[in-house]
Amino acid sequence: MYSHTTKIRVRYGETDQMGYMYYGNYAQYYEVGRVEMLRSLGMDYAAMEATGIMLPVLDLSCKFIKPAFYDQEITIKTTIDQLPGIRIHFKYELFNDAEELINVGATTLVFVDMAKNKPCLPPANFMEKVQKWFK
Repeated sequence: MYSHTTKIRVRYGETDQMGYMYYGNYAQYYEVGRVEMLRSLGMDYAAMEATGIMLPVLDLSCKFIKPAFYDQEITIKTTIDQLPGIRIHFKYELFNDAEELINVGATTLVFVDMAKNKPCLPPANFMEKVQKWFK
């Protein structure tokens, strides 16, 4: 299992009239967590796409527990709890600045060969970096 945390502050433009973060923005926060987790492993989407592999989202789930408010610093904990294959599953926990759990979510992404437009196995260099967390 591998987990990583990153922080992001709720911006004014991400909120509704009540000052709550708009529900559609949670998926973007999941992406921030996912991208920063991959970066922490020495990987990034641009490098993967340059090798001809993309990672589209196949599935997304989101459960709201408490609202996030304008100017709160949100901690995004992103976890991979199973060794990736053709699919990679991410779990997310979002905490407010009082360290209260406010949201949980999950996404499933698929490794896709861009030339063939077909699912494929993860790149070898990615598996080398992530495999050590699953022994």
